[in-house]
Amino acid sequence: MALASISRSVAKKVLAVETPEGAGALVRRSIGSMTLRNLTPFLMLDHFHVSQGAGFPDHPHRGQATVTYMLQGTSRHEDSAGHKEQGGVQWMCAGKGIIHAEMPVHANGAPDPRGLQLWIDLPKEHKMVDPSYQELGPEQIPTAYPDGVDGNVRIKIISGKSHGVESPVRPLGGCWYFHVIFDKKDTTIFQNIPSGWTAFIYIWKGSVIVGNDTIATDAFHTITLSSEPESTGVTVKAGDDNTEFILVAGEPLDQTVFQYGPFVMTTREEIQNTLIDYQTGRNGFEKAHTWRSIIGRGA
Repeated sequence: MALASISRSVAKKVLAVETPEGAGALVRRSIGSMTLRNLTPFLMLDHFHVSQGAGFPDHPHRGQATVTYMLQGTSRHEDSAGHKEQGGVQWMCAGKGIIHAEMPVHANGAPDPRGLQLWIDLPKEHKMVDPSYQELGPEQIPTAYPDGVDGNVRIKIISGKSHGVESPVRPLGGCWYFHVIFDKKDTTIFQNIPSGWTAFIYIWKGSVIVGNDTIATDAFHTITLSSEPESTGVTVKAGDDNTEFILVAGEPLDQTVFQYGPFVMTTREEIQNTLIDYQTGRNGFEKAHTWRSIIGRGA
């Protein structure tokens, strides 16, 4: 028997203000900012805009997954484990250590690349796994049509499952990640969310109304959702034509977060060991001082 559709509600709203980041990029950061620091398992959400000559050249990671999703244009990825990709979704599990570069692609007459990067904490038992990488080109992302292919809503499924459609991406730790596109105002969906999971919405076009709210939330806001045990998902309605947002849910982790820049562990000692490993080039960072990406050399 199907569960009743009982919607979560808005717990908090945070406006993401555009600030400089990386080598000439502009980002709107919500998760990971002072106003929204603790949202396990999520560590950071950046909505980035990269102009000509800018990007994110060689830098290390340990202990988290980084998910880059291009909203406009494309981005090249290259890492010290030998991956060289260009696509719509880049899901990288850094594990015990990796060095990588992400450099958006600029074409004459084309608009600047824009996208989202989400950092997801790894369960402590997976912190020191070998790095892995999953990539989907824009045409490979599965799409659900809750109202049929001629309806006013489509859902691109980056990970997880929605309305009978499932992504091939398999994260370490539970995480569902959807890009929802409403063509017309007042279009409504109900998306199931596993009980107890942390969930949020980030809007970059139009506005949305959540649950029983009557007031729409505008673009560039992150909405964290309540987590009542009886809720089975969330109802979302478009407040404007051409509304787009992501809906992300993840299994919370009962562990401490010790973060030093791109290194995310569970104790201070583990961070100290990570810094020693990086400085001495071992335990995942063997190529830290010898590898240099091709795509990042001009940055």
